[in-house]
Parts: sequence; C-alpha cells; structure tokens
Amino acid sequence: MNSLHTWLSQQHHGLHTFREFQQRLHDACKDEPDQQGLCRLLNAVVDNYVDTFDEEPLPVAVADHAYQRLLDLVADIDFDASAEQRLATINRVAASDLLH
Repeated sequence: MNSLHTWLSQQHHGLHTFREFQQRLHDACKDEPDQQGLCRLLNAVVDNYVDTFDEEPLPVAVADHAYQRLLDLVADIDFDASAEQRLATINRVAASDLLH
C-alpha cells in the first residue's frame, strides 16, 4: 500500500485522481489477494465520493478535504500489520466518509 500512498501524494485533488486511485487499488488487490476486503471497503469510500460529484461542480475546499482524508487513510494501511491492527484499519475505513 506504500506505493499507492506515494503515487497518491503526488497527484492533483481532482476526480480523475480518485478514479485512477480506484483502478490502482483494484490492481493492488490482485497483488495482495488476502487484503481484498479492505481494498473493497476503501474502493466503496472513494466510489461514494466520486458518485456524489460525477458531472457536478467540485468545490476546491471539498476536493482538498477529501484528498487529505484519503491520503491519511491510505497512509495508515499496513498489509503486514497484526490481525488486530488490520481489523482496526478495516473498521476505520468502513466508518470513513471523504465528504465529512
């Protein structure tokens, strides 16, 4: 997940980045099949955000906030963490909303 975070940290805050993130996340799941649940949850969080603003104006402040929230979420993901830590990560991602 570290490479995904590095890529994300170098991107623009627009919807295109979030869509590309979803594709890269899909690819990451292929490399880490044991993490599909977490990847799907993270994808759902991003999908909710993208669906909200698809074909709609995206205020810069909202984009900046969502981008930072996603960056923070991805920064904390460690596929090699203990089962307890991974569960805490899954719960944090599941409770996340990039808009709030």
